[in-house]
Amino acid sequence: MDEVFRALADPTRRSLLDELFREDGQTLSALEGRFDITRFGVMKHLKLLEEAGLVVTRRRGREKLHFLNPVPIRLVHDRWVSKFAEPWVAGLSDLKSELEQRQEKTMEKIYEIYIRTTPEELWAAITSPEIRPKFQFGNTVTTDWTPGSRVEMTNLKAPGVVLSYGENIEVDPPRRLVQTMNALWGEEVKAEATSRVTWEIEAVGDSCRLTVTHDQLREGANPQLYGGWPMILSGLKTWIETGQVLTTPGSLLYG
Repeated sequence: MDEVFRALADPTRRSLLDELFREDGQTLSALEGRFDITRFGVMKHLKLLEEAGLVVTRRRGREKLHFLNPVPIRLVHDRWVSKFAEPWVAGLSDLKSELEQRQEKTMEKIYEIYIRTTPEELWAAITSPEIRPKFQFGNTVTTDWTPGSRVEMTNLKAPGVVLSYGENIEVDPPRRLVQTMNALWGEEVKAEATSRVTWEIEAVGDSCRLTVTHDQLREGANPQLYGGWPMILSGLKTWIETGQVLTTPGSLLYG
């Protein structure tokens, strides 16, 4: 966490995160135009933010896009704040909520976290109907884990109720899982179109880098669709590394 605090200590780097909060997926040129420093200076600050895990990048053709990753901030919150927080503060964890309602565009959210485990153990936790509820608000996923098969999310506290459904697009254990998602847990989210969730696992030394990309979201989509990912991934890391269930505001509300 030292890298996170060092990165956040600089006002220019905080402003860069503010810009990505305002509009995710920006190029270096777009960000550079909003600051009175050189292009090299912006690159240097972005590199430090990447090293701290607060920014992740993706290539789109010749462009390199920058995305805000709120998971490290969520981990700081879980370490020192969650113990004292009331459930209603869960809304504060959504550092990437979109305010614009431009339906002609789509958006994507990218979350990255490092977990001390093997790819096989991480894949097993993601796909296990027994383990999944321990980090995803008590919800579990039912499917046969083959491409083209149906995926359903349910909760033991609501027997017979399907909270979301979708389809397995890619199933490549223990590296990559791609699924579509249609949310059903409330009237606000039922109106949203089908989105897509991609889990990517990469071994890094004695740990794994897990990247979750939630895309094909309508621009201005309801934050309920993607706002819980920082809590889910924090809970997954805690469970795998300690065997403990992380009590987050989301788990108190929905578990």
